[in-house]
Amino acid sequence: MAQQDTRFQAVYVLPDLEATKALGARIAAVLAPGDAVALAGDLGAGKTTLARAILASLGVREAVPSPTFTLVQSYETPRLTVSHYDLYRLKSERELDELGLEDALDLGAALIEWPERAGKRLPPERLTVQLYAATEGRRADLSGPSRWRELAHA
Repeated sequence: MAQQDTRFQAVYVLPDLEATKALGARIAAVLAPGDAVALAGDLGAGKTTLARAILASLGVREAVPSPTFTLVQSYETPRLTVSHYDLYRLKSERELDELGLEDALDLGAALIEWPERAGKRLPPERLTVQLYAATEGRRADLSGPSRWRELAHA
């Protein structure tokens, strides 16, 4: 008997900011306490833009700066607390312990830019969004546990 693939995978073409906002709204609609969303991609691929779209869809009305220098910024939304991480400046994955990722996931959800800097410290059940700059806008390749299939219906 063949084993059924229980992973979620999808590709979204993001030709403009409105498409990115729509993907952010889909992710926000499914986001729940304990969720980690790994936002991967080169400089300028749109990681912070997508994080802002997710947060805006959750009701954040304040400016959302990139947490490049603060490393983490938390937001209280009507549904849950969301911590936005930028791990670009981390020199080792051990530094992540000082940033309180486990606590953030206990209290709410986390959006994590530059997730590759976290090594093995990322939750295995995360949603990964790999962003690519394309000729016409951007592309987002999503993968994660099967529960993220809800994105198709959000």
